[in-house]
Amino acid sequence: MKSDMTEALSRKAVKVQEYIRNKGFAFVVKELPDSTRTAAEAAKAIGCETAQIAKSLVFMDKEADDPVLVIASGTNRVSLEKIKKETGRQLVQANGKAVKERIGFAIGGVPPAGHDEKLFTLLDPDLKRYDRIWAAAGTPNAVFELNPVDLGPLTDGVWIDLAEI
Repeated sequence: MKSDMTEALSRKAVKVQEYIRNKGFAFVVKELPDSTRTAAEAAKAIGCETAQIAKSLVFMDKEADDPVLVIASGTNRVSLEKIKKETGRQLVQANGKAVKERIGFAIGGVPPAGHDEKLFTLLDPDLKRYDRIWAAAGTPNAVFELNPVDLGPLTDGVWIDLAEI
């Protein structure tokens, strides 16, 4: 790690840490002095490749008006057409207010799990290219490290090809 990690966690990061522990995982949430709001910022702060960042993107299902979480590799753009073809769901980007109200976290710190409501979650198989990945943990400075195969049981997510070519 490039940056020193702080010991005390903010309220949102504690919420994520407690969720992780309650699911039976030992991942450790850490808050960094540098921003992890974007995948590039997170990779720089952590000292890893941008593709190792599991970015959590929130979309809305147009028909059901439900939030859908897409966890993508930090270098990938999400193909809404591929998602529609695979799942039948037509997604649109959620706005910041909807994300905070429905998910319980602000954009830039949305974790892969521990949200205010259960989310249909899609996982990017490109994350499996790495032994270790990093995900947001509730704030624009909080992260945790995990093995990509643990994303499935942590999130109850579905692995589908969702990256734009």
